[in-house]
Amino acid sequence: MSGRTHARSRPERTCVGCRERTAKTELLRIVAREDACVPDPRGTLPGRGAYVHPAPVCLDQAVRRRAFTRALRAPGALDTKALRRYVEQTTVADQATP
Repeated sequence: MSGRTHARSRPERTCVGCRERTAKTELLRIVAREDACVPDPRGTLPGRGAYVHPAPVCLDQAVRRRAFTRALRAPGALDTKALRRYVEQTTVADQATP
């Protein structure tokens, strides 16, 4: 026995907002669709994805740094209204759940 534990490895991704490495399951995948950032909670939409914590703070940081445009390799600015609405709804739902 070498004394090593056999912990299962989990996929990790980096949040484009706060730049913190976290388990993939704790982050929200974002995909570019027609000049807009679209949330992909199931992670099944085709195309390049970027990951962000589903929190307004990280979303604001990513928008301010133009991280979605860079991470998704978009030619121009991306609209984040639908993404912001989704994050705010999930944040309110999480706070309502005890």
